[in-house]
Amino acid sequence: MKKKILIALSLLLGLSAVSVPAEADSDFKRVAYFVQWGVYGRNYHVRDVDVTGAAAKLTHLNYAFGFVNAEGACYSADPWADWQRPVPAEQSVDGVADEPGQALNGNLNQLRKLKSKHRGLKVMISLGGWTGSAHFSDAVLTPESRSALATSCIDLWLRGDLPGLPAGAGAGVFDGIDLDWEWPGSSGAEGNVIRPEDKRNFTLFASELRRQLRAYSPGAQLSAFLPAAAAKIDAGFEVRQVFKQLDFATVQGYDLHGTWEPQTGHNGNLFTDRRDPNPVRYSVDQTVRDYLSRGAPARKLVVGVPAYGQGWTGVTGGGDGLYKPATGPAPGKWAPGTEDYKDLASKPGKRHRDLRTGALWLYDGNEFWSYDDPAAMVQKAAYIRLKGLGGSMIWSIDQDDSRASLTSALYSVLR
Repeated sequence: MKKKILIALSLLLGLSAVSVPAEADSDFKRVAYFVQWGVYGRNYHVRDVDVTGAAAKLTHLNYAFGFVNAEGACYSADPWADWQRPVPAEQSVDGVADEPGQALNGNLNQLRKLKSKHRGLKVMISLGGWTGSAHFSDAVLTPESRSALATSCIDLWLRGDLPGLPAGAGAGVFDGIDLDWEWPGSSGAEGNVIRPEDKRNFTLFASELRRQLRAYSPGAQLSAFLPAAAAKIDAGFEVRQVFKQLDFATVQGYDLHGTWEPQTGHNGNLFTDRRDPNPVRYSVDQTVRDYLSRGAPARKLVVGVPAYGQGWTGVTGGGDGLYKPATGPAPGKWAPGTEDYKDLASKPGKRHRDLRTGALWLYDGNEFWSYDDPAAMVQKAAYIRLKGLGGSMIWSIDQDDSRASLTSALYSVLR
């Protein structure tokens, strides 16, 4: 029955029905990012991943982020959130508060508890991110520095040798490392060190890190977060060689357009939109094609999907608001121009859906929001399955609603 449904979806998506995989071929990755800082203003805790039902529907939880310092070593950007903060009973996965004097507290202890409850769940430490990638280029510049960085990351996060705690106090929390260098060989956050050699050095570091991970534990995993734009792919990644070192890679399927642009657009459209007036037309499908054409194995490509929207205000020009000029980013709860799915789901305005591009947007005559809902997630999940790709990744789990609606929609197709 599921195969018949997928064949019907393949026709809707314009895909060949012969690409439908066998029923037994269901080993999909279902990845979500958990943000370290969510325990503060967002009041989202590791426990919430469990009580919403999301944890039971994930294969991997990526903990964001660990940083790389100017000396070329891994470090925690927030030890208080990571392992120092005493977690009260009402925020604890098992309902038991951290006791005074225990070695490991904070998010890491809760992640350990979450894994005990969900035995198949893998937890990865994600290194870098938009604000934590400034020193990657320096840290991977030489064989010696690459070796030292790999050792420091494994010692800190996998061996669990956390500053101020007994040796190994944090062991057993993380099952592997996710590289989120934004971006080798091309611009990211202001102040990032960038070199042409980054492209080769990323491959060499991935190889060294893989070697040391195997020596530490043969089952330790290695993944990476990779960009959508073809120009950034070519500037920073030897795709075929890098994928030989990775268990899988999550590819950016969002921020294809955003409020850094003066007109509205799609945040994460599945297929290229013929209406798109931009000189480069982005889509999830185009990104997947770009990686496949450069030698990435389909089953190692995990497609990123957003649990948030991009929004503009002062949108004029009438119609449905798409590709219309705007005066700037729309107000958002946490930052201008961005809003969580759980808040957008109840936001007033007229919703428009284009199945041909796999895009949803809301327009009230002034504000325009591009985001994904469960129906959009099902369409993307069907694409992933029909194309024989590796699975889905959601950024970020705290932006889903209290019923894990987006996570559940992906799970319904990719289990």
